[in-house]
Amino acid sequence: MTKHAKDITCWIITEGIAGTENQCTGIAEALGVEPEIKRIHLTWPWNLLSPYLGFEKPGTFLPALEPPWPDLLIASGRKSIAAARYIKRKSGGITFTVQVQNPRVNPAEFDLVVIPAHDRLEGDNVITTIATPNRITAGKLAKAKSDFTHLSRIREPRIAVLLGGNSKNYMITRSIIEQLAVQLAKLDAGLMITASRRTGEDNINVLREALKGTDAFIWDGSGDNPYFGFLAWANYILVTADSASMLSEAASTGKPVYLIPLEGGSPKFDRLHNKLIEHGSVRPFEGRLESWTYEPLADAGLVAGVIRHKLPGWTCTPQAPIPENQKKDMNDE
Repeated sequence: MTKHAKDITCWIITEGIAGTENQCTGIAEALGVEPEIKRIHLTWPWNLLSPYLGFEKPGTFLPALEPPWPDLLIASGRKSIAAARYIKRKSGGITFTVQVQNPRVNPAEFDLVVIPAHDRLEGDNVITTIATPNRITAGKLAKAKSDFTHLSRIREPRIAVLLGGNSKNYMITRSIIEQLAVQLAKLDAGLMITASRRTGEDNINVLREALKGTDAFIWDGSGDNPYFGFLAWANYILVTADSASMLSEAASTGKPVYLIPLEGGSPKFDRLHNKLIEHGSVRPFEGRLESWTYEPLADAGLVAGVIRHKLPGWTCTPQAPIPENQKKDMNDE
């Protein structure tokens, strides 16, 4: 019996971190299913020892996870690993479990594991993506362009500047932000800048001061988040090196993406950056802008295609086809 996307029950389970949750949501949207999002916590001792402890039980999860179990589970984040394993067992294997990002345990414990190339994990049920799945599609960008028409008043070329900040691998120092401010001020372009809490208020103030009198819009957190609007209206996109999710989303637009270097780094992030440079979507930012074209990433569509293949009774229509060059990249991993 054929089961259409509208009839498929789907749960997304995460810890509530936006970056990981967006990966799961992007896959669900590419499948055309309507997910129920569950954000969980773990009780002691699983909160300290998961996913290695195992032996999950109903009292492991807050809020509780109870039947009826979904047809499809898409999970991401350390705490979700225990939940996916528990649901697969309690459903008798009926729930198809998709774990996004490295599960830190044997991938065979899930039906499908989705891993970006820079994480270097192999297995019979592991699918490797170029970067991270996300929600960016041509349709969403068109809607964002319509929703944020006021951004059209910023002069062209428009540059979206997406700032992350301090993390376990990177630091965004004052000298870095001062250099970036000088570089941005010299560009003959309109600027659309968004920063995270990790950027730091002092660094944001440096940018505000340096860009006074220029055509720069720095979002202050009020009103609707213009992030998708920035991506939609931008001619160029600049992203700090620390954010795998923002780099992946930017490279899914088909627009030139520049990498803003930060202090620090890691072999894993180096592999991500090199993969995106090799793909042709990203170049290092050195204060100048050039135009180029490439096939936008379609990692969420790639994963959705694999899920449809593994569940032949389902009819799910992806939002967009997977570019031929990305299919080749996947085969070469």
